[in-house]
Amino acid sequence: MEENIAVLMADLTGYTALTEIHGPAGAADMIDTYLGIVKDCLVGDSHLHEQVGDEVMIVSSSADHLLATAQKLIETTSGKNNFLQVHGGLHYGRILKRNNKFFGTTINLAARIAGKARPGTFWCSEEYINALDYEMPFSFQAKGKHHFKNISEAKEVFELIPDNRKHFKIDPVCK
Repeated sequence: MEENIAVLMADLTGYTALTEIHGPAGAADMIDTYLGIVKDCLVGDSHLHEQVGDEVMIVSSSADHLLATAQKLIETTSGKNNFLQVHGGLHYGRILKRNNKFFGTTINLAARIAGKARPGTFWCSEEYINALDYEMPFSFQAKGKHHFKNISEAKEVFELIPDNRKHFKIDPVCK
């Protein structure tokens, strides 16, 4: 069954360095904390669909719900002492859902956009912004057109800028 869906791919910046320095138990503790934060940040019908290592895939039928989820995720992780920064990508488009798995370029592009986002930021596609229904307390800063692996044309991407951006200290080793 194909449907339009909003997708957020998010992961922790510096997780590999943390794993190397603190070992697998420290890494597992970080992931447990991260998953708890993710679940507490879900808005509306947003839900955690998948988790692999430090990367999560959150989906929603509403781009607005997912944007509010992203805002809460950035605020919570950036305000948490001794925690890694999150970064991610948001995209909206058609997916195929089969056996509770999602397929299609919408998923792939969200992951590729996440790979471009700097620590502590979420980037999104133009399609995502166009899927928003309500005015939110955010602005978007254009990051230009980018080429993504196995995507035929360059895509315009934007950085989500929350109006109440918090300042936080960055650990120089784990980021």
